[in-house]
Amino acid sequence: MFSLLSKEELVLLNKDRFEVTFHPGETIIKQGTSANHFVSLTSGMAKLFLEGLDRKNLILEIVKPWKLFGGPGIFTDLRYHYSVTAISETSACFIAIDNVKKLIKSNPAFTESLLIHCSLNNSRNFERLLSLTHKQMPGRLADVLLYLSKDVYRSMAFNLSITRQEIGDLSNMTKESATRIMKDFENEGIISIDGKIIEILKLDTLKEISLRG
Repeated sequence: MFSLLSKEELVLLNKDRFEVTFHPGETIIKQGTSANHFVSLTSGMAKLFLEGLDRKNLILEIVKPWKLFGGPGIFTDLRYHYSVTAISETSACFIAIDNVKKLIKSNPAFTESLLIHCSLNNSRNFERLLSLTHKQMPGRLADVLLYLSKDVYRSMAFNLSITRQEIGDLSNMTKESATRIMKDFENEGIISIDGKIIEILKLDTLKEISLRG
């Protein structure tokens, strides 16, 4: 969407922009704090999650470069409504929201592109919530493995950079339940597990489990 900006508009956007490097586990955005910036990762990987009661988290998305995020609070109550934490060594670019709002008022093409970006994010979150509330645990875990393969690592075999606890947080179940079902999938020959390397061996079977819920 930034390609839709003129040279002068890019200068405005860069005026108060800054970049910060985060180590694994460090907080990039904290739920409930003041929302002053749009954020985009320039390297690394992070998890975007809702903080629930009793420190139970629900991961909505694994964030990679160059996704722009900030949340609805930027345009409502000026609070972040989720947290974002670095999974790996990560760099993030912080863009002042006041400058973005000026561009929204002056550049219709940029505004439309931003609305499309936000709408796609919302639709993906709705799909995730539907999975988490309507499917049994095997279906939810199948969805997570398909998501990791297709959208995060873009490979049928991948070196898992998140923990078993975070897989549980992605699928809205305990770490123990997620580990048990992954072991069941391995025993059935649907996936193979070698340390942190997971390979999907029977994609159609995994999709069928996802569809059955």
